[in-house]
Amino acid sequence: MLKRHRANVEILPHDVVELILERLPVDSLLRFKSISKKWKSTIESGRFQEAQSIRRRQSRGPDVLCVSLKYSDDYDEEDTDAQRIVLGSSIVSTVSFPTSGSMFCHGSCDGLICFYSLVELRVSVVVNPATRYQRSFPLSNYEQLLKEIFYSPTPGLGFGKDKVKGTYKPVYLYNSSEFSLDNVTTCEVFDFSIDAWRYVIPASPYRIRPYQKPVYFDGSLYWLTECEETKVLSLDLHTETFKVICKAPFAHARKRFDVFLSILDNRLCVSRRKWPTQVIWWLDSSDGSKTWKKMCTLDLTKTSSWFGECHLLPIAFLDKNKLLLHGHGPFQPLVIYDLHNKSYDLLFKPSKRLGVVYYFESLFSVLADA
Repeated sequence: MLKRHRANVEILPHDVVELILERLPVDSLLRFKSISKKWKSTIESGRFQEAQSIRRRQSRGPDVLCVSLKYSDDYDEEDTDAQRIVLGSSIVSTVSFPTSGSMFCHGSCDGLICFYSLVELRVSVVVNPATRYQRSFPLSNYEQLLKEIFYSPTPGLGFGKDKVKGTYKPVYLYNSSEFSLDNVTTCEVFDFSIDAWRYVIPASPYRIRPYQKPVYFDGSLYWLTECEETKVLSLDLHTETFKVICKAPFAHARKRFDVFLSILDNRLCVSRRKWPTQVIWWLDSSDGSKTWKKMCTLDLTKTSSWFGECHLLPIAFLDKNKLLLHGHGPFQPLVIYDLHNKSYDLLFKPSKRLGVVYYFESLFSVLADA
């Protein structure tokens, strides 16, 4: 079959072939690498992979992966909780990897998902679900400290991309005083090119809220600060400098799980739960200023039969005005909120521990060719 296709495509200019290839799913591109050395070189080039990724984002909405989370290296091939649900142009599906972790970074970056573990403390791993590529990296100094000091309010790992150099960076930012360290905060960045962690100096001048996962958006990672007036803190992954970009659209929230950041519809968003509602705002920077605008208000009394009074994690917009929500715990159900008719519908309830991430399939790896 491939030989017959090879005879047909050789009469086409290669730039036309590239435009055709950009529109194909990743599994097809992986097969087509065997057609010729030129096709293989094209598909493996960073330039083509970037073009394919952009084309995928423009063609339809994000997919959502419900990933099995593991507290040990035991791997069970049997997936009794398999799901594949089509919603508009998006697909929600369950998936399991031979190596993952008990925790995961918020969302995905260029189709890469980063897993880590702060309870059992084992190596972290970056996975591309479409290609099955994976790359592990060692424990940070922060994780080594956790072995010696029981510290409950552990902040999560961040994972993002230096858009100038095209390199990927796992990042830990944590408050120093809990570990008897100097300065307000301590920041560690992992460098895949040398396979080592290093410190970013200076780190953030503001303490960060505990338990939160940083979110990645457009070349920077973001956290919420632990101040009387909650602020949004950013780390530029190219310059590795911190700055406060704006205040949050609410007063200081004392409860640890009441406020958090997310990325929805390619926008930086923040949520605040104040029973019986949860408000989601998005940050508008279109006119050069930074203004919070209300996206929607969730009525938590209508979801209490599934989640109690807990806050809901907004995952992604599917099928235009349908927002996928997940509970805080790994066994919580997935629910669809329709912004038009204000209705809530159960998508499915997992029987095992799942992490839920939005995702655009890609060919990327952490050390892709230029």
